[in-house]
Amino acid sequence: MSTKAVILVGGDTRGTRFRPISLSVPKVLFPAGTKSLLAHAVEACIAAKVSEILLVGYYENSVFDQFIAEVNRDYPDVPIRYLREYKAMGTAGGLYHFRDQILRGSPERFFLIHADVCCAYPLAELLKLQRSKNAEAVILGTRVPKQMSVNFGSIITAEASTGTADNDPERVVHFVEKPDEPLSTLVNGGVYLLSVKVFDLIAKAKLEHESKESFIEDFDDDLLPIERDVIPQLADEGKLYVYTTNTFWRQVKEASSALVANRLELEQADIDTPELLAKGDNIVGPVFVDPSAVIDKTAKIGPNVTIGAGVRIGEGARVKDSVILSRVQIKPDAVVLNSILCPGSRVGKWARVEGSVTALNEYESFVVKDGVKIPRVSILAENVSVSDEIHVQNSVVLPHKDIKADIKNEIVM
Repeated sequence: MSTKAVILVGGDTRGTRFRPISLSVPKVLFPAGTKSLLAHAVEACIAAKVSEILLVGYYENSVFDQFIAEVNRDYPDVPIRYLREYKAMGTAGGLYHFRDQILRGSPERFFLIHADVCCAYPLAELLKLQRSKNAEAVILGTRVPKQMSVNFGSIITAEASTGTADNDPERVVHFVEKPDEPLSTLVNGGVYLLSVKVFDLIAKAKLEHESKESFIEDFDDDLLPIERDVIPQLADEGKLYVYTTNTFWRQVKEASSALVANRLELEQADIDTPELLAKGDNIVGPVFVDPSAVIDKTAKIGPNVTIGAGVRIGEGARVKDSVILSRVQIKPDAVVLNSILCPGSRVGKWARVEGSVTALNEYESFVVKDGVKIPRVSILAENVSVSDEIHVQNSVVLPHKDIKADIKNEIVM
């Protein structure tokens, strides 16, 4: 029996925390290391020998045309399609809406992956655990700091619970989506392996959901999150198991987490595929450079830098801990640190664009100084121009702006 993959890609009406980057680049197509977040997920599914990959989201169909064409070119034996929701439906709602497409060909199980996750995708390990436990569902678990655990789904295993007879460290006895207070440092990693039997549970949850419609104003009977309506039920019935990863993991919600994801994927590429990374006397690895980029040999690049297509970097420039998207110009002797530069932006001579360092164990997108929230990362949105000798620090600039004076701790509309 075959295994499929369903990858959730979101939509342009969601993910507002990723703005202004998402105004020009959909979050799942944002680069993390040598390829986009979505490409990492797709290639992991192909390595797991899935029979078909279905992208589910709310973007226009054209957004993924080029991506799908490239996957078809490189992996012609693995069908990949995009299924567009007609409105936001929630995780389980989208699965139920496209159930006929998912069940076509009679697969036994399917991976369900949130594409805004950066991790090693241990899909083979999830499959092995599912078979050994005869589980209806396996969830990827990861550890986060206790104070951050309330931002994720909390996983409590039989081993950690005092109210169960067995101590199986892999059986989930309780799951709570974003609890009010910390319950466990083991949280939902956004990757599942589900038996097709889960559709019976989704159908039941949908009926219960629809029964509330007449009692709640503006109720949307199609909005059905799997983390709230299905996964807790699987845990209560003893049908949910967890594979806990000890490798890197990060959810990409805002710009600071995108830079962390970029660093994690570059470090992994340095181990797995070092031939894809840039080398040279002016490179401090790990660094990925698109072949079409032009970098002066006196510019110093890295570590933890990804440079996109058509980028031009002048003599004496310095770029570190940053993502530079397509067609960006960094003029001579400019400095870019802990920043994201969106397509077509320009940094003038001797200018400086910088954010604060985000440690791998930090999850907050802002730092607080004197009671004021300040962005960790500086972002120049599409076609922003920073004039010569200007300093941009911990600031976000929206598209098509000309910055001609120093700014610090600002959002420029």
